[in-house]
Amino acid sequence: MTDEVGAADSALRAGRPVILPTDTVYGLCADGYREAPARRLARLKGRPEGMPVALLAADLDAILDCVPELRGRSAVAARALLPGPYTLVLSNPARRFRWLTGARPDTIGIRVPELPEPARRAVERVGAVAATSANEHGGPDPRRLADVPETIRGAVAAAVDAGALPGTPSTVVDLTGAEPQVLREGAVPADEALRRIAASLR
Repeated sequence: MTDEVGAADSALRAGRPVILPTDTVYGLCADGYREAPARRLARLKGRPEGMPVALLAADLDAILDCVPELRGRSAVAARALLPGPYTLVLSNPARRFRWLTGARPDTIGIRVPELPEPARRAVERVGAVAATSANEHGGPDPRRLADVPETIRGAVAAAVDAGALPGTPSTVVDLTGAEPQVLREGAVPADEALRRIAASLR
């Protein structure tokens, strides 16, 4: 397992894509701090131009270091949900990480999952990664490493195997408006997510 972590760390630093397990499905990840690796990740997945890619870290503080404007109300709501199986869309007034934001450069998607230990160590070493599910665009979400399409598995530089994962993708919540909006109901029911956010902001 240590060798897997080291290989993933080295690959990410070299700008090459890797497959990492999350608390939901297997993820396709790349260096989030540089444009070229993130663009390669999107092409490998077959992601349409203009679709965003999340910035994933092992803890919320690492995200706040990347996008300091998130501190304040957004961070309060995020802490009520994270770490956990959510992708949060937050305001990005400085338009940071433009290569991840897709058609909405004034917003950014963040993910702080409950990572399996080997994946946590790999992500902690690099800080934050660009991450999306390790499937072809529109394909089934990979619950096992073997479920990742061969076109992707054959193109990555490293993969960490954590066995079978839950298999349901994250719940996506947009926190940029006056009221939170669930864009995709996934691992957490929409009403539960909204209830937790409302309680955090009282």
